[in-house]
Amino acid sequence: MFSLSTDSKRKKEPELFQNVSEGLKRLYRTKLLPLEEAYRFHEFHSPALEDADFDNKPMVLLVGQYSTGKTTFIRHLMEQDFPGMRIGPEPTTDSFIAVMHGEQEGVVPGNALVVDPKKPFRKLNAFGNAFLNRFMCAQLPNPVLESISIIDTPGILSGEKQRLSRGYDFAAVLEWFAERVDRIILLFDAHKLDISDEFSEVIRALKNHEDKIRVVLNKADQIETQQLMRVYGALMWSLGKIINTPEVVRVYIGSFWSQPLLKPDNRKLFEAEEQDLFKDIQGLPRNAALRKLNDLIKRARLAKVHAYIIIALKKEMPNVFGKENKKKELISNLGEIYLKIEKEHQVSPGDFPNLKKMQELLASQDFTRFQGSKPKLLQVVEDMLANDIARLMTQVRQEEAATPSQAVKGGAFEGTANGPFGHGYGEGAGEGIDEAEWVVGKDKPNYDEIFYTLSPVNGKVSGASAKKEMVKSKLPNTVLGKIWKLADVDQDGYLDDEEFALANHLIKVKLEGYELPEQLPGHLVPPSKRGGAGAKGGVEMGGE
Repeated sequence: MFSLSTDSKRKKEPELFQNVSEGLKRLYRTKLLPLEEAYRFHEFHSPALEDADFDNKPMVLLVGQYSTGKTTFIRHLMEQDFPGMRIGPEPTTDSFIAVMHGEQEGVVPGNALVVDPKKPFRKLNAFGNAFLNRFMCAQLPNPVLESISIIDTPGILSGEKQRLSRGYDFAAVLEWFAERVDRIILLFDAHKLDISDEFSEVIRALKNHEDKIRVVLNKADQIETQQLMRVYGALMWSLGKIINTPEVVRVYIGSFWSQPLLKPDNRKLFEAEEQDLFKDIQGLPRNAALRKLNDLIKRARLAKVHAYIIIALKKEMPNVFGKENKKKELISNLGEIYLKIEKEHQVSPGDFPNLKKMQELLASQDFTRFQGSKPKLLQVVEDMLANDIARLMTQVRQEEAATPSQAVKGGAFEGTANGPFGHGYGEGAGEGIDEAEWVVGKDKPNYDEIFYTLSPVNGKVSGASAKKEMVKSKLPNTVLGKIWKLADVDQDGYLDDEEFALANHLIKVKLEGYELPEQLPGHLVPPSKRGGAGAKGGVEMGGE
C-alpha cells in the first residue's frame, strides 16, 4: 500500500525538466497530443508537432510581392550569396528556400528534406509533390546562420498573374510556417506600393500570429521625403484594414542592401531603423523559448475549442436515420454552435477557428466517426495550461537570462557592432597582393589632403571626424562599420594617416562592386603596423 500512495503523490508533484525544449516536448507528447488525436485536430488545423519543431534554431520568414527585395535582404544580412539564389525585376524566387547553416555549401531538395528527422519540415509532406518540387534547403557555413535560419518565399503575385494556380495551397503553406517561425517579415517596395488580392489573403492566413509580424518598407532611398511620408501613410492604412490588432504593427523604413543610397536625405532615419530591426532579429535566440511556449499555449487553446466543437456535433447526430440531412443542418448552423460553446465553456471568441474554413472542412467528414465527450483528456490539457506552463515559465526566464541579448553575429550585424558606425556611437581587396609596395600607397597623397582638413590631433583623427568624411560615399552603416573595423588596425578608436587611407581604399573597393574581406589581408596592413602586435591585431580583428 505504501508504494501506491507514494506513487500517487509523486504524480501530483511538479515535473522538473532539464531545459525548456525538453519540457515542451514532454508536455506536448503526454498531455496535448492525446486530445489532438482523439478529436482529429491534425485533419482540421495543423499536423502533429515533432521533436525538431521544439529543437530547431529561431526561424525568420520573409514574405512579400515579387521585386520587393526579399532575396537581396537575406544576402545583405549574410553578406554572402546562397545556393539557389536568383535576383531580378521579374518573379525570380518561385520556391520556398530554407537558408540554414551547414558545413558544406549546397542544396537539399524538398523530397529529401521532408524525410530528415533532424529538420523541422517533415510534416510539409502533406502539401504534396507540387509543393515539394518548389521547396529546398540552401546550406552554407555562414556565421549569421549559426544562430538563426531564414525562409525565403516565392514572390506574391498581383493582377493577372495571381489567377494562375500554383498547384498547391500557398496560403496554407505560409500558415504552416507562421505557426513555427519566430519572426515574420513582410516586405513592401516603397516606390511600388500595391497590396494585391493574394497578398491580402496571405496576410489573413497569418492571423493569430500578429505578434510575430514586422513590416519593412524597403527601397525607401529611391523616393523623396514627402513622397515617402505619403507611402508610409498609405501602407499603414492598408495594413490596418487587413491586420486587426489593437497594437500598431511595427514598420521599419530603409534600404536593406549594401549599395550607396540614391537619395541620402533620410540617411539618419534609415540608420536608426536598420539598427532597430537588427536588434529585433538579434534578440530572437534569447526569446526563442518564450516563443515556443507561447505557440504551445495558442495551440492548446485551439485544440480545446476544436474538441468542444466535435463533441457538440457528435451529440446532435441521430443514431439511425437522417444523418446526412442533420450533418448539413449542423454545418449551416455552426455559428450558433460557436455561440453556445462560448457561453457554456467561457471561451473567448478569438479562440475559435475561422467559421467559413471550418464549415468547408466539416463537409468532407463522417460525423458518425467523431468521438463523444472525454472529460479526462480535456482536464489534462486544462491542468497543463493552469500549472505546468506556469512552472515552465520560470525556466524560460532562467534560460533568457543566460542567453546574450544580441546573439546573432557575423554578416551585416558585424558592421554595426562597434566603432563610430555602431549602435552606441573579395576580389577588389585582393588587388596588390603580389606587389612589394603597399597598394594603398599610390592613392595615399589624395587621401592625405582630405586627412589634414579633418584637423588631426597627435597625427590621428577621431571616429566622429572620420565618419563625417566616410558617409560621403553614401554606403550604408553596416558596410562603413565593417570598413572602420578593418581600417582601425590598432583598435584605438582613431585613424592615423595610413589607416585613413586604408579606409578610403576599402570604400573604393566596395563602390567598385567587390566584397570586403572578413579579415584584413596581410598585403593591406599599413607598413607601420606590420610586424609585432600591431599587425597581428589588424589581421585578426576583421573576422571577429
